[in-house]
Amino acid sequence: MVRYLPNLLSLARLVVAPVTIWLILDGRLVTAFWMFSAAALTDAIDGILARWLQARTALGSYLDPIADKSLLVGTYLALTWTAELPVWLVVLVVARDIGLVLGVVVLHFAGRGTRSLTPSMISKLNTVMQIALVVLVMAAPGLDVDASGVIAVLVWIVAGTTTLSAVGYLRETVRRFFTPAGVHA
Repeated sequence: MVRYLPNLLSLARLVVAPVTIWLILDGRLVTAFWMFSAAALTDAIDGILARWLQARTALGSYLDPIADKSLLVGTYLALTWTAELPVWLVVLVVARDIGLVLGVVVLHFAGRGTRSLTPSMISKLNTVMQIALVVLVMAAPGLDVDASGVIAVLVWIVAGTTTLSAVGYLRETVRRFFTPAGVHA
C-alpha cells in the first residue's frame, strides 16, 4: 500500500485541480490559495516518496504530469478568466505545454525517443516561477497587501522563463528527431 502513496497523492492533486479552479471562478482566491498550496506540496512530496520508496510506476509517469498540468494550466486559465492574469501570458504558458506534448508525440511516432523530454534547469525554474506567480496572485487579497508591482515583475519573469523553456524543449525535440534511430546523442 505504501508503494502506491505517490500515485495516490497525484490522484488527489488531480481531484483538487477542478475544485481550485471553481474557487477562483467563484471569487474565493484565499481559499483557492490554500487548496493550490496543498496540491503543490503534494507534488513535491510524491516525487520525494517515489524516489525514497523506489515506487516509480508507469501509472505515476502519466498521472503526475497530468495532475501537474491540470492544476497549473487550469489555475492560469481561471485567473485569466477573472482578469487576475493577462491573456497573453496564459496563451504563452498553454502554447508551451501544447508544444511540449506535440513534440513528445512526434518523437514517439517517429521512433526517436522516450515518452517524455527531460526537464532542463530553466524548465524547473519556469515551474517554480509559475507557481510563485499563482500563489502571490491568490494570497495578496487575503494578506490585504498591494502586490501589483511584484506581480507585474513576476508576470514578465514567467514570460521569459516560459519562452526559454519552450526554446529548450524545441531544440531537444529537433535534436532527437534528426538523430538516427539507435544513436544516442
